[in-house]
Order: sequence, then C-alpha cells, then structure tokens
Amino acid sequence: MKKRVLCLLAPGFEEIEMIAPVDLLRRAGAEVVLAAVTGEKHVAGRCNVSVRADAALADLVTEEFDLLLLPGGPGVKVLRVDGRAAKLARAFADAGKPVAAICAAPTVLADAGLLASKRYTAHFSVNEELPLALAGERVVEDGGIITSRGAGTAVEFGLALVRRLFGEAKAKEVADAIMA
Repeated sequence: MKKRVLCLLAPGFEEIEMIAPVDLLRRAGAEVVLAAVTGEKHVAGRCNVSVRADAALADLVTEEFDLLLLPGGPGVKVLRVDGRAAKLARAFADAGKPVAAICAAPTVLADAGLLASKRYTAHFSVNEELPLALAGERVVEDGGIITSRGAGTAVEFGLALVRRLFGEAKAKEVADAIMA
C-alpha cells in the first residue's frame, strides 16, 4: 500500500519547511495531501507564496494517513489557536504513527503533551517555551517524534521522513538524485 502523509497548511506557513519535505516524500513515492486548516483552496505562506491545498482539513479522514507533517513559520500560531493540529498529533502518536514538526511547530507537539521525556529540537524563536530543545541538533528523532530546527534544515528533515517511511535505501536514492 502507498504511504500517505497529511501535511497541514495554515496561513503564514514557512514555505521551505513545507515544500522541501513534501517534494522529497513525493519523490520517494508517498502520497502527500496538503490540508488547509482554515478550508481555503489557496494558502499563502510567510513570504506570500500561495500554495493550492488538496483538501480542507475538515473534509479528511485522518486514520488513512501514515505520518503527520507540521511545517513551521508564523502559521503555527493559527495551528495552535485552531487546536486540531495538537489533537491530530496526539491521535497519530497514540496510534503509533510518526509525527513530524519543524521550526516553531514542535510547540504544537508540546500542546499535545508529546514532548515530555522526549529529545527534540526547534527554532530558536521558541526557546523560552521549549527550553529543553536541543539547539545544536539539526534533526532529532525520538520514537515517533521527528523534529527539526528550521528552513535551513528542511532537506535533512525531509530525508529523515523518507527514511522513516521507506527505509535507508530509498532515502539514499532520493538524496543522491538531488545531490544532497
């Protein structure tokens, strides 16, 4: 069966942190569904790059997905106020499915209670809220929780997601193809 990834889009998402992992996952063969949290068809990122969502989050059955991907950026505030991202993160984790968050998005994982006793990293802008973030680490995997620091680590993060879903050989194949 094809691996399926649910990627949440909220206005103000960090474009690189969404596009790089989604691109790498699709190159590996995953079906990645871009779900608009607020329901609009086109979602503008923090640098005003508009991305067409595949569906509204409210219209999706989330049990059909193998991994949850949360991009960072100012849009994380929308995710946190909305509340569904934290509930989804908890549901995925409880079902033994990986949850991936980059930049400020690990704060959503904290909201879901998923970071207690876990190793993780996050963007320096959320250090006060996540003082245990491993600032020197680019990508941290601890059980089903995969975190990364920010836009500069988005390719590494995406390759870690490919590795998680498809294994080391596929991650190497994708990395070689993009000369990473």
